[in-house]
Parts: sequence; C-alpha cells; structure tokens
Amino acid sequence: MRILIFNNPMPGHFLPLLPLARALRRQGHTVAFATAAGMAASIEPEGFGLIPAGPTVDTVIAEVARRTGTNILTSHSPELVGEFFAGARVDLSVDEALAGAGEWAPDLVVSEHCDFVGPLVAAALKLPSAVMAIDPALEPELLDAMAATAHSRYLDRGLQAPTHAPSGRWLLDLCPPSLQREGALPALERIAVRPEPHQGPEGTPHAPRVPGTGRPRVLVSFSTAPGASPELGRVLRSLSTLDIDLVATTGGGTIDGLGLEPGRVELVSFLPAAELLDGVAAVVHHGGSGTTFGTAARGVPAVVVPGTPGQQRQANRLQAAGAGLTLPIGEQEPESVAAAVGRLLAEPAFTTAAHRLRDEIAAMPSASEVAEHITAAVSG
Repeated sequence: MRILIFNNPMPGHFLPLLPLARALRRQGHTVAFATAAGMAASIEPEGFGLIPAGPTVDTVIAEVARRTGTNILTSHSPELVGEFFAGARVDLSVDEALAGAGEWAPDLVVSEHCDFVGPLVAAALKLPSAVMAIDPALEPELLDAMAATAHSRYLDRGLQAPTHAPSGRWLLDLCPPSLQREGALPALERIAVRPEPHQGPEGTPHAPRVPGTGRPRVLVSFSTAPGASPELGRVLRSLSTLDIDLVATTGGGTIDGLGLEPGRVELVSFLPAAELLDGVAAVVHHGGSGTTFGTAARGVPAVVVPGTPGQQRQANRLQAAGAGLTLPIGEQEPESVAAAVGRLLAEPAFTTAAHRLRDEIAAMPSASEVAEHITAAVSG
C-alpha cells in the first residue's frame, strides 16, 4: 500500500508523524511525505520520499501579512490562525500537491491536524484519509475558523466541503487522556496512538555524551531554532546554583561568559529527545506537545515555561495531573525557574505523578498496532 503523509513544514509538525511512518514502512508499505521542499533535510535521512508541495513557513507568514495586514507571530486570533493553516497555505500549496499526489498515486492520505492540504487532496482524489492530532484537541473557535476558511477552497474545486475540522475517516490521537482538553473531540472515529520521544533515523548510533558529575541531571530544552533562546543563558546561570548537572539545547548557539562549572553543563545543538532524556531527573521546556508528550512518556516531571496561550493551557493540564509545574506567561524570571526545579527534585509526589502518566501512555496502542489497523481497514 502507498501512504502519503502531509504536514506543515515545521519540525514540530513533522517529528510526531515519524513513529507511524516508520511502522508503516516496517510493515512493507511505501511511505512518502508531501510538504515544502525545504523539509528535505529532515525527510531524506529517514529514507522516505518527498513530494514537494507548497512554500516554506516564512513565505506563508508573509502572504498572511499581505492579505490581512497582521503578523501572525504577534497575533493568534482564530481568524488569523484559520487564514494561515486553511487559507494562505492551502492556496499556495494545493495545486502542486494535487499534481504530485496524482502522479504518485497513494492509497491512503494521512495529515497532521493543522494541515488542510492533505484532506483536500484526499477529497479530490477520492481517497480514504486519517488525521493525526499531534496536540491536545484545539479550541472549538479555532477549529470553526479553520473549517470556515477551508470551505471555499473545496467549493472552488467542485468538492463537498467538510462540516468540521479536522476531517477524514480516522482521528489518530497522540494526546494522553490525562492531558486532553476537556470537551468533545471532533466527530471522527478516534484511535489513540502512543506518543514517543523523537528518535533519530533507524540504525543511527547514539552521539557521545558528557558523563556529568553524578548529580541529578536536568534538561533545559527551549528551542531547536538557530541561535539560543534569549533567556537560556540567564536560566542556566540561575539553575547552576542548584546541586545538579545541566543539559541544554542551544539551537546551534553558544553560551559564553556565564562562569558555569566545567563538567556540569552539556550544551547540544540538537539531539533526538529519546537521547536527551536518558538519565534525566527533570526537564525545563516551553510546553510544545512533542516535548510534553515525550517527557511524559519517560515518566519525567517538568517545569513548563510557556511562550504562547496554547502552551500555557497544555502546561496547566500537566500541572493538574501533578506531573509538573508551570510558570505563567509574565511570571518566568530565571530565579522562579530554579525554585520550581528545586521543588520537583525535593518533592517525590511530582515524580510519582509523572510515573502514573508514563504508565497511562504505555497502555495506549503503539504506532505499529495503529498502522496495522488502518491499513487493514483500507484493504478490507
């Protein structure tokens, strides 16, 4: 069977799809991704095909700004989010996607839940489709705005528009039940899928690591974008007052002049989360779903320093589950981060709750089980 996977051209929208893609390939299916050509550096090492479809995120951001006069990086209204994912990106991508998919001839389309190109292609080619929810269920006002924006794109091609978003036959849900947003999920056939911390390409050896000093190890993972997060240096300096070793993702930047004790701080530009989490007692992160779910799958408590309202809502769910602490937007001084990490390490209840969440995730169906289910349904 040939499966074509669609995603927005961003690492956080690509990496969560890899366990399913790998499982499908192991079961003998042919898998390719349809996304911007700029994603080749991420896709090609995995050995999957790439169907170029649409521009980079920067181009879509510029197009949204041209159409609306607003920068989506500073405003996240439902209408603007709808225009980004279901409007401008669809307009700039769908013709190329339809041509590429028509030539590649998939049997099944899978899309991440903020991709609206894949479902339209599936409708046009009359193919079964699944959507993978890589975050907790989005708020109804966001889903309504995206569905409304996508509506005319279907009608323009003589297709029946979905009445809701996301659309398709299956909703493959990566969110653990304890972290799921309250309220009804979209009216699709829901299949839980166990989230996993990202692992490098199959067969890739682990990178050598700094051994540390034997103190509890704390991972600080704010961003893998080029250049260190602006607050990273200050946070590391504050955390270094604790009796811990530190691992920090810098996005390729360096942290100079902090006077950090040699051997206690390991700086990495990028490593798969599965390697970064080895031997870690606590994690400090921004609250992206990939890091949140991956950390939870390992049973590690976290301090979340969210940067957006969506990350804040997810962080609140983690705190409500007892598996971490969140520092609200505007209350994130480095000293507060260090104090929160100190609490996680001193109070065993956080690790106990994180282990409960880990066990909940372990009970979810694996990517291999889900791959077998959906391909059998399509074949049958």
